[in-house]
Amino acid sequence: MSTTFTLCAQCPDRPGIIAAVSGFIAGHGGSICEASQHLDPVSGWFFMRYEIRAETLALDLAAFRGEFQAVAGPLEMQWFVTASDQPKRVVILASRQDHCLADLLYRWRSGDMRFELPAVISNHDDLRPLVEQHGVPFHHVPVRRAQCEADFAHIRELYEECRGDVMVLARFMQVLPPALCRDYAGRIINIHHSFLPSFSGARPYAQAAERGVKIIGATCHYVTEDLDAGPIIEQDVIRVHHGHTADQMARQGRDVEKQVLARGLSYHLEDRVLLHGNRTIVFS
Repeated sequence: MSTTFTLCAQCPDRPGIIAAVSGFIAGHGGSICEASQHLDPVSGWFFMRYEIRAETLALDLAAFRGEFQAVAGPLEMQWFVTASDQPKRVVILASRQDHCLADLLYRWRSGDMRFELPAVISNHDDLRPLVEQHGVPFHHVPVRRAQCEADFAHIRELYEECRGDVMVLARFMQVLPPALCRDYAGRIINIHHSFLPSFSGARPYAQAAERGVKIIGATCHYVTEDLDAGPIIEQDVIRVHHGHTADQMARQGRDVEKQVLARGLSYHLEDRVLLHGNRTIVFS
């Protein structure tokens, strides 16, 4: 598979943005193999994502970053560029439920999703056999109520030691401290077992059963200081009826949860998600 550079950018809309960016790429011999753009008429911001065949460029990644700023600066552009041959490092956090974790482990091992997996961290020891049979380091950090600050500091240390690019909460049933959410904004992905903004917080399937809903779902979103209120990456739903108990909804919902988390994480790993305030533009 040939290496591609992915350029993602956003800026206030004005004439000539596409011409300036495409001209820079073409001027260095680059061939664009995928291009996506979006103009938000409400905010007046323009968003773009380009995939460029690296072997056609007369620039390596470092040189691209250095020289593209001459284009981005006058356009007041927020941007980044990555290379497909440098997979992101994912650190997964989980508690006792294994369906989302097991699905990601399979996708990682099979190569269906391309990322490096330096560690799994859990506040329980239950998932250790599953993780270690895949040859992945497992760290048990209990997150005790009396010393949760120190335990979360340990999780932060482990993440930094792993040189993590993204932290994935695969049914990690703990609320992260605000400082962690702020310091890794846009780099922590959670799966919530409801169709947000409905039924945020604890026991969403019980809340759904109490309200007699006909549709339940799952939401993959970035974590912020506001519980279950971060920018949404991906969602999906399934139908239920009046005969379903909360436990039956939970069993049916597990399939949706793991699929939504896998799609949302894949979009992030492929740099298909652009953040703008509390919204996302997803070039899926």
